[in-house]
Amino acid sequence: MMHENEIPIDQALVERLIAGQFPQWAGLPVRHASSAGTDNAMFRLGSTMVVRLPRIAWAVDAVEREQAWLPVIGPRLPVATPVPLGLGRPAYGYPWPWSVYTWLDGVNPTTEDLTETLVRDLADCLNAVHALDLPGGPVSNRGFGFAGRDEETRSSIAQMVSLADILKIDTDAVTAIWDAAFALPPCEPPGTWIHSDTAPGNLLVREGRLVGLIDFSGISRGDPAVDLGLAWNLLPAELRPVFRAQLDIDDATWLRSRAWALSQACLQLPYYHETNKPLAAQARYVIAGVLADAENR
Repeated sequence: MMHENEIPIDQALVERLIAGQFPQWAGLPVRHASSAGTDNAMFRLGSTMVVRLPRIAWAVDAVEREQAWLPVIGPRLPVATPVPLGLGRPAYGYPWPWSVYTWLDGVNPTTEDLTETLVRDLADCLNAVHALDLPGGPVSNRGFGFAGRDEETRSSIAQMVSLADILKIDTDAVTAIWDAAFALPPCEPPGTWIHSDTAPGNLLVREGRLVGLIDFSGISRGDPAVDLGLAWNLLPAELRPVFRAQLDIDDATWLRSRAWALSQACLQLPYYHETNKPLAAQARYVIAGVLADAENR
């Protein structure tokens, strides 16, 4: 359990939900799927499907958003995306809608896996997302400026100060970078389509190439900088110039992406430092990369 008020979800519950609402799949084995995600529980259904259930109330609205937009956006991207196969209803004490999707094979990239070819694949995929020409769409809650994230980010920095003996983060340097972000030219509405969560756990690789993009719960319109945080949460410093050169963005967008990555890591580290140690370690990596990048400029 990673959150207060999180709904307990186990294999038996998923089996009952499937049997009650999708009897055509009732005989298929259900098993927990390991995931670094924090908002949804994932269970394999047979060999070709996955069940995705919100753990916490704030993830619920994304269920219908994914169901509505993935069939439209997925076919327009250069990599595979999950295909919605079913929309489940609340039942057996589980209070929210949930989804069944196709399962995509692949592994999440690590720093050791990266080549210039794979880095260019990543940039090309994001360029395709940001170039989508589709009317409508929800507006990202990360919006078109940092003001809406300011109080939350500074509160998380204050938590890191209170945990200084454990976390050992240079919070003065973190605060200075966050302060400087407010002087950057903002993204003007309506922005572009964005994925919103291009963490390594949502990228799939096979044979050194990017083959899949998953978790479209945050698909929306907003600042493309939000999607570029993988420059700091995945790429080593020597490969960031390759990524940057392949992107269709300006310098202000690049620097905003660094600030968004820093903010996200600041929120994650104190919150998950005990309950999700892999995610907390990833947040540490991001903060270290952002601080080093700022120091070298």
